[in-house]
Amino acid sequence: MTAVGDPVRGGFPSPDLPVAPPVAPGPAWRGRSPRWWLTRALFVAILLGFSVAFVYPFLWMISASLKSRGDVFDNKLIPKSWHPYNYVQIWHAAPFLRWFWNSIYINGLAAILVTFVSALVAFAFAYFRFPLRNFLFGCVLATMMLPGAVTMIPVYLIWHHIGMANSQIPLWAPNLFGSAFYIFLQRQFFLGIPREYFEAARMDGDNYFTMFRRIALPLAKPALIVTFLFEFKAKWTDLMTPLIYLHNDSQFTIPRGLFALLGQWSPTAGGNGDYEYLMAAMVLSTLPLVVIFFFAQRYFIEGISLQGRKG
Repeated sequence: MTAVGDPVRGGFPSPDLPVAPPVAPGPAWRGRSPRWWLTRALFVAILLGFSVAFVYPFLWMISASLKSRGDVFDNKLIPKSWHPYNYVQIWHAAPFLRWFWNSIYINGLAAILVTFVSALVAFAFAYFRFPLRNFLFGCVLATMMLPGAVTMIPVYLIWHHIGMANSQIPLWAPNLFGSAFYIFLQRQFFLGIPREYFEAARMDGDNYFTMFRRIALPLAKPALIVTFLFEFKAKWTDLMTPLIYLHNDSQFTIPRGLFALLGQWSPTAGGNGDYEYLMAAMVLSTLPLVVIFFFAQRYFIEGISLQGRKG
């Protein structure tokens, strides 16, 4: 029979016997091979190289916005003389505040519309079972194969025919029909929601729109935020569409206005080469995207990670 205090036979340790103190684990980096250190150093060097390559143009733009006219292109990050007044002058040199508001209004409206409409279509493809569902979804995905240059002229002719070719409506109204990429993205999230949730809601008397609003949308919030961010960024940096439809400077968005200033201030067009003001305007136009991503990066990373786990 095993004694209770016998440490040899598996009983509890006797209070009379000394107990060895626990050995503290050593640092994780001890015992690493030279090959591991070489691989680690190479990986860090590659990350630093890519970081510098991506950050340097933005730092150069900030530096150029604080320089004088003759020192804009001297390729030095630290200006010889500081000219922060460039950020004040840009508001007097052009209707920049108006362009800023136009961009926020158009891009925000376009992002909200495409997020909501794409979510509706994605929920229908994910929840309902109807004939030719997979075929119709394949047709939706096939529209992503069409380049924008193919549909550019027919779409312009449609807007011109209904008398809206010279307005801001063509910049956001097409988002009323959703986007194939966003429909695919959100459908993957809706497919990951257990179907039992919707069946329980149906038993409680909810209709389809109520299930979409109370169950699908809250659980797919990361996908909705990612869709909004992608579309807002795409519209904020879009130049081609405003070039086609906007001809009055009071209607310009920020990319269209910067393009107009570039042509106006270029020495080849008779300008004085006031590129320092243009650089200040570009820095100001970048700040909204930085702020939006800063506050929404948690949802952005969460959406990417959830999408990766779903395969």
